[in-house]
Formats: sequence, structure tokens, C-alpha cells
Amino acid sequence: MPIGPARMPIMDHLGELRRRLTIIVVSLLTVAVIVYFATPTLIDLMIDQIKEAMRGGDLYVLTALGGFTIRFKVAMFFSMIICTPIIIWEIMAFILPALKPKERKWVVPTVAALVALFFIGMIFCYYVIQPAAFGWLLDQSFEFAQNMADAEDYLNIYMLLEIGFGIAFELPLVIFYLSILHIVPYKTFRSQWRYIYVGLMVLSAVVTPDASPVTMLLMFAALIALYEIALAIARYVIVARDGKQALKWSREDYENAELDKL
Repeated sequence: MPIGPARMPIMDHLGELRRRLTIIVVSLLTVAVIVYFATPTLIDLMIDQIKEAMRGGDLYVLTALGGFTIRFKVAMFFSMIICTPIIIWEIMAFILPALKPKERKWVVPTVAALVALFFIGMIFCYYVIQPAAFGWLLDQSFEFAQNMADAEDYLNIYMLLEIGFGIAFELPLVIFYLSILHIVPYKTFRSQWRYIYVGLMVLSAVVTPDASPVTMLLMFAALIALYEIALAIARYVIVARDGKQALKWSREDYENAELDKL
């Protein structure tokens, strides 16, 4: 059996981590250099959903270095999107040797689900959140001031929203694994739903960078829906695999049941 990272000597452990991080960094920088030359087109695509809120539809660069800074940030942003499968795979590959043979069969489906959920979160943000968020924010000053669309400010908010929603949409997979591995019993998720909903509200406030109640409430609604879907799927898997009584199992109960099967 391969030696997992937890059993490696510390230097081997750090060497493996360095190798994985090097692959990620080189991939990001290589793609960013290529994407840099397409950034004007990509920026047009980014602001397409918020042009109505901007009213004028034009962005302004206010400093001499602003153009380069913006293009570099946008290039890195799209590089991260393009390299998402590589990033997730390298993280999972680092963890893989430490998993039990029975657990390794979940790696490929997990990577696929992580990538899919990340992109679904970003698409949801692009079509639903961006117009609502920028519309609300810009309306706050419409009656007493003329908005000047600072390109760096607008695009920073845009990219932070996209990344925030992409990461937040990974929540269902976390809930799913915590449940089916009985790290947190399914019964606990169901009985403590009030506290979990409050936690999701706090998470929504933390990951939305624009301080807009519209954005926060839309994310909160999306997270609740994803949470409930994840629990429904987890319940089906647990009952089908271990029976209805397993909904109350702790991690210790699950491990004892696995030993009894041997």
C-alpha cells in the first residue's frame, strides 16, 4: 500500500506538497500570460450583465498603471477558472495516498462534482447575482451623485463575487461527505437546522464583498437550497447502504458496522 502523506517523513511530505504547488503555480502563470492578450474581450464579457446598472456602460481607468493592473488581475482570474480542474485534482492527488482503498473510488466523482459545483456557482452569480448586486449598489447614489465607473473597483467586486459564489457552492459536497461518513450524524444536521441556517446567513454575509443585502439574501437562499438537496441525497445513500437506523449513527457506530461486515 502506498505511504500516505501523514506517514511520510516530514521532508518527503513537504517535497510532495511543493511539487503539487509548483504544478498549480506554473499552470496558473502560463495560462495567465496567454489570457492576458484577450483581456479586453473578456472584460466586455464580464460587464455585459451589469451594463444596464451602469447606465453609461463605460469603464474608466483613473491611474497610469491602472490598465496593466486590471488586465493582470483579469488574466489571473480567468487563469484560475481555466485551471480549476488542475487545482482541484492536485489537491485531491496529494490527499489520495492517505485514503483507504475503499475511499479512493470516490476521488474521481468528487473531483468532477467539485469542478461542476464551482462553475455552477459562478454561472449563477453571473446571471442572477451580478445584475441585482450592482443595480442595488449604484441605485444608492443615483439620486444625489453621478457614478463614475472606476474599472478597477467594479472588476474587483465582480471577481470577488464570482469567486465567493464558486467556493460557496462547494457546500453541498462538504455536507454530503460529513453525512455519509458519519463524521457529523445525519440526525444532527436535521435536528440542528436552526443553528445551521443562522450559520449559513453569517457565511453569506462573509463571502459577499459588496455589503449588499440583496446579494446576501440571494446567496442565503441558494445555500439553503443546496444544503437541503445535499441532505436529501445523503439520506438516500445512507438508507440504501446501511439502513434507516444508520441515520442516527456516529462515526464510531459506522466504523463498528464496517468491522462487523468483515
